[in-house]
Amino acid sequence: MATTQNEKPRGGLRGVIAAIATAVDATGEPDCARSIALARFLLANGCDGLNVLGTTGEATSFSLDQRRRVMTAYAESGLPLERMMVGTGAAALADAIALTRHAAELGFAGALVLPPFYYKGVADDGLLAVIDAILAATAAKPIPVYLYHFPAQSGLPWHIALIRRLLQNFGERIEGLKDSSGDMAYAREAAAILPRFKVFPSTEAALPEARSGPFAGCISATANLNADLCARAYRSGDAVALGEAVAIRKLFDGKPLVPGIKALLAHIHGDPQWVRVDPPLSEFPAADRAAVIAGYEIVRAKRVA
Repeated sequence: MATTQNEKPRGGLRGVIAAIATAVDATGEPDCARSIALARFLLANGCDGLNVLGTTGEATSFSLDQRRRVMTAYAESGLPLERMMVGTGAAALADAIALTRHAAELGFAGALVLPPFYYKGVADDGLLAVIDAILAATAAKPIPVYLYHFPAQSGLPWHIALIRRLLQNFGERIEGLKDSSGDMAYAREAAAILPRFKVFPSTEAALPEARSGPFAGCISATANLNADLCARAYRSGDAVALGEAVAIRKLFDGKPLVPGIKALLAHIHGDPQWVRVDPPLSEFPAADRAAVIAGYEIVRAKRVA
């Protein structure tokens, strides 16, 4: 079904969305209970929604079965799946279909789809065929699809011309885009394609533009740590809170982000189990951990003062 240029924005996922971390137990298995406890905390403390099993959630380090188990645990927890998108992209099309179908059957609000990321430089027709197959396989339960644009990791962009083709070919099944490229000009251009097409940059710094203009919100790894500040910035335009949220994000500049997020989660929640990551990631270096904790406490002390 083709879209038209006068389509209006719709409801659904918007605002401050944390790319939630996935806890890992001592055997390397996803720790669903600990992960769900964090999800409850984030939804109660500023997050409008969650991105489950994204990059911060280490999705591509988990097997198909592990990812299904995490999804199922979220569904069985009673958490509001209408406030959650879940990563279902995979290198193998059959795996992406299986994960997206599972997400649809459970009732997640959206599927976040990376391009198949092993072969580089593939033609747009190949990427379009991937999305066509995923959408056809979930036609009975038509879960909205969000494109995941992270070319630094995937090696494949959802470039603007391809997004236009996808919207023309598949209409409202293509709901939006998470942009982790850091290229705000690209994000603005994507958001301008259609009023209803929801674009979420990966930085809290985009929240003023989510309040006033092109973006639907942000999907941020560091919202695991600063969701309350992000909520103040988004809901009331609190410039001080926005500066503090961005300052917390900048603590990780030049450092491995996912292990760093988990190290600071361990500090914030007083739970050392959070430092664990699955290979190929490794735990955050002790010196970096000390520096990030110190910086975080300085930001939080200013808020208290």
